[in-house]
Amino acid sequence: MTGGPGTIGVEAGSPERFGYAWDKYSEIRPDHEEQFRRWTAPLSPADWRGKHILDGGCGIGRNSYWPLRYGAASALLIDVDQRSLARARANLAGFGSAEIRYHSLYETIEPGGFDIAFSIGVVHHLEHPALAVRRLAEAVTPGGRVLLWLYGRENNGWIVFLATPLRRLVFSWLPLPVVDCLSWPLTALLWLLLRLGLNRIEYFRLIRRFSFRHLRAIVFDHMIPKIARYYRRDEAVALLANAGLVDIQAVWVNEMSWTVLGRKPDALP
Repeated sequence: MTGGPGTIGVEAGSPERFGYAWDKYSEIRPDHEEQFRRWTAPLSPADWRGKHILDGGCGIGRNSYWPLRYGAASALLIDVDQRSLARARANLAGFGSAEIRYHSLYETIEPGGFDIAFSIGVVHHLEHPALAVRRLAEAVTPGGRVLLWLYGRENNGWIVFLATPLRRLVFSWLPLPVVDCLSWPLTALLWLLLRLGLNRIEYFRLIRRFSFRHLRAIVFDHMIPKIARYYRRDEAVALLANAGLVDIQAVWVNEMSWTVLGRKPDALP
């Protein structure tokens, strides 16, 4: 997709590649709730109740499914891949207060219309992350909150220096069915290592409990993007601060990633 300021850089974020992945791994699993709870710390289920929420880069809708279960008043989910949107509509068909819309994170999104705007696992794949975060900040009401979950640089040096060049030079350009086939032996290796004692950090202890299919979805997800950034704590905080947000909190998730939560300043009297 190309065009004006709302669509600039969309293709670089690999929506067609993630759309393929979401179309294949489209189910919402019970263990997704624990992932969601970790990714959205420091919010609790009660913090979503009665809130109007925006899900920026919704994929199959699983990260809005849980807030809606917790009692969110409404949810607007946006994405730029039609396969992802179709899967999200199917997964959230039971929630009449959920709207799923084709819309870019680079475009203005109902300014001041939401209590909480969040983007989980998306901003670190975008060509223009700062613009996307500004749009999220514009979308919340004064006093509203913006939450991001981002890949962390800490404890991910082996990915940055070993896996990232392989992804960038090989996997991100291969046809997706080929990458999908290659994900099986890599997942099998990870599955074996986890059972042989790979548990140095919390993330490995978490995913050791996942099914082989869930692990494969994670491995495939890491193999396909053209862009993947790994943020240090101060860089993650700066994304929100530069968008004009205040009272920023940073939570180290699974000892490998960052959740940052900020508040939009109250309106001036």
